[in-house]
Amino acid sequence: MVVEGDSVAWVGSEGAADSFADGVDEVVQLEGALVTPAFTDAHVHTTANGLALTGLDLAGAESLADALARIRAYAAARPSDRVLLGHGWDDTRWPEQRPPSRAELDEATGDRPLYLSRVDVHSAAVTTALAAAVPDLPGIDGHHPSDPVSRDAHHAVRTAAYGTLSPAQREEAQRASLARAAELGIGSVHECAGPDITGEADFLGLLALAKEFPGPRVVGYWGEAVTTAKDALRIRHDLGAHGAAGDLCADGSVGSHTAHLCEPYADAAHRGNGYLDAEAIAAHLAACTEAGIQGGFHAIGDAANEAVVAGARLAAERLGLERVRALRHRVEHAEMLTPETIAGFAEFALTASVQPAFDAFWGGAEGMYAERLGAARAATLNPYAAMLRAGVPLALGSDAPVTPLDPWAGVRAAAFHRTPEHRVSVRAAFTAHTRGGWRAMGRDDAGTLVPGAPADYAVWTAGDLVVQVPDERVANWSTDPRSGTPGLPDLSPGSELPRCLRTVVGGRVVHLRA
Repeated sequence: MVVEGDSVAWVGSEGAADSFADGVDEVVQLEGALVTPAFTDAHVHTTANGLALTGLDLAGAESLADALARIRAYAAARPSDRVLLGHGWDDTRWPEQRPPSRAELDEATGDRPLYLSRVDVHSAAVTTALAAAVPDLPGIDGHHPSDPVSRDAHHAVRTAAYGTLSPAQREEAQRASLARAAELGIGSVHECAGPDITGEADFLGLLALAKEFPGPRVVGYWGEAVTTAKDALRIRHDLGAHGAAGDLCADGSVGSHTAHLCEPYADAAHRGNGYLDAEAIAAHLAACTEAGIQGGFHAIGDAANEAVVAGARLAAERLGLERVRALRHRVEHAEMLTPETIAGFAEFALTASVQPAFDAFWGGAEGMYAERLGAARAATLNPYAAMLRAGVPLALGSDAPVTPLDPWAGVRAAAFHRTPEHRVSVRAAFTAHTRGGWRAMGRDDAGTLVPGAPADYAVWTAGDLVVQVPDERVANWSTDPRSGTPGLPDLSPGSELPRCLRTVVGGRVVHLRA
């Protein structure tokens, strides 16, 4: 492969490449390493992920007692922080099977302000000191005097907590997050921001940093509802966002009992929360379509995804089907889908921005999804095979810090889904994690290594290359050399994942393994 400037100039045989050797600035001998397109992570929260990387991360806490011990140690080590920030607790993995109470957190922090987001970032445990800093918090929807806060109350305490960060602290977190992505062969990230997530200053600062920082490209999405084309264009022109999409929430999450369901939760006597109805969704998609920019939503529960499809249908009735399809509006997560909603996604060309690690973390007969929904309903989640068969475009991501940046693990999670009928081939998952991310933002000329494509690629240590597909009958033919099917690293569960040696974005090296 020959790279000229920021693009791939030529790809061919080794013998033919020798003719270029004297006319290039550098020759990189691969010595058996694998070159692939760089990954795109289609759903990231850059600042929050950086804070998790550099601060209090409770993802590894094995119990409530362990979490409280980690909080005490962190608080003692950070005496000057105005607000203590942490992330990643998951009470469904703890033997106590409950979140920390406000009184326990007050004791652990010495009555200091603490914001501790749950792993799904749709609720948070807070101390009394932080709650007192939010005016009228007890009267805000989602507040509880002892348990974690959710919905509007969560947005309020998150805004108060993140508001204490200095610009230098934000930039430090963003740099850490982008550097980690580069180390993992990620060449692009889709930042999913919004007024209830990080705020405009954080978003604008990240986009400015990405222009000069030697790391992944950052494609910004701003999750704010609009009702006119003028409002949609403001998001593009004033904020520099690629679209009015990302975490514009039609509902919440399964773990926090806020995903909007058609039937009640198995372990709670309610159906979660619907934040947008079909009419509001239609108004947003129509405004974005008229402005010529991409719109989209966060939707996890079956009722929320039904509302998205119903809203897309209303928008298509008003503006015409092809105009709506042309913008490739997107849906984040899209976990609980029926055959009817899958058909609706295909009909309106909705891109599904999905996170296979969710299934790896919480799927299966004994996982959190089964606890919240019952095993039968949980087994319907994240039906990637059915989505691809119906023609629904997939773009893979992590939702970091909800699950870690780890693209090969994401590919493996899709290929070895806990529900066998939802599995896809490693090649299909890899394509959704590379080219799929570019297609999700409207570009069909990237995410592959062909002449004219952006020179975004990664170099990997890898063993034998194989073809892994869910159906062994296909695998038997595909692994025959006569099939010509290109192989990828063996991602069988338990096998070592490839290690990134070099990441290049736009022809510039942004990571080089020592």
